[in-house]
Amino acid sequence: MKKFIKLTAALCIIISFLLTGCGGQNAESPSSSTEDHVFKIGISQFVEHPALDAAREGFIDGLKEAGFEEGKNVVFELDNAQADFPTTQTIANKFVGEEVDLILAIATPSAQSAANATKDIPILITAVTDPVEADLVKSLEKPGTNVTGTTDMNPIKEQLELLKQILPDAKNLGIIYNTAEPNSRVQVDIAKEAAPDLGLNIIEASVATSAEVNQAVQTIAGKVDAIYVPTDNTVASAIGAVVKVCNDEKIPVFGSERAHVEAGAVATLGIDYYLLGKQTGAIAARVLEGEKPQDIPIESSKDLKIIINKKSAEILGIEIPEDVLSKADEILE
Repeated sequence: MKKFIKLTAALCIIISFLLTGCGGQNAESPSSSTEDHVFKIGISQFVEHPALDAAREGFIDGLKEAGFEEGKNVVFELDNAQADFPTTQTIANKFVGEEVDLILAIATPSAQSAANATKDIPILITAVTDPVEADLVKSLEKPGTNVTGTTDMNPIKEQLELLKQILPDAKNLGIIYNTAEPNSRVQVDIAKEAAPDLGLNIIEASVATSAEVNQAVQTIAGKVDAIYVPTDNTVASAIGAVVKVCNDEKIPVFGSERAHVEAGAVATLGIDYYLLGKQTGAIAARVLEGEKPQDIPIESSKDLKIIINKKSAEILGIEIPEDVLSKADEILE
């Protein structure tokens, strides 16, 4: 009898141990589940130019820093619409058909097409100027849709103030942009509102394709004291042509982001798109880990920098004031 009791007790202990062991194997934390899954991310880029390319690379690096690395637990599929609006919808529909885990939409047209294609797959946006105006989210603070990410809204008034500090006598300011890009229309409206207080008169030149940019610059060259380039994808892809024509005409170009100044614009107080992309990657990591896009606020750039192209200024015979140089975060010689 005693042997039977001892044997029964021993069996109970063994069974209890086995059940506990099995339970431990089946209880899997969200983090370990995430590590075992290979996520597929579709990247829809509107057009190829330095700013959007930098945002894409920043996004990939931002994800990597958060533990999501290509070849390990994530795979990327990149498609570029080459500035063709209907192609952005084709790309978005393809990603939905492939049931990707997340879509990165770079620039407003790609973001709008992705949002039209799915209300279920999480969409991360970057290089989108006004997500609310583009009907992508209900508000920046609480998107309320399957869309979140970053906005590249520029400090346009401050950019024009910088222009006036460098060119105090400037009166007529040309702006070249594609009227089909909602992000550009928003920026031009803000510039037109800010201009009178700064003694500036805005002269617009619209283009439909990058091939028209050269002619647009030549059309307004004799009417303006300077040209301002917003974060317009069509113009950005031809920024070299803008700078060349303006240098020939002795008209300074002022940009809205770093790549414009690197291409020859005199100055900007603007965004570093690589860093903006990294911000977006960090947000994407949160989504992949289980957070819902509708609850994650849209973020703006955390790093605005004054960048001066001293060589461009010298070519045009412009002397940058010392107080501007002293505030510059970077001076390109």
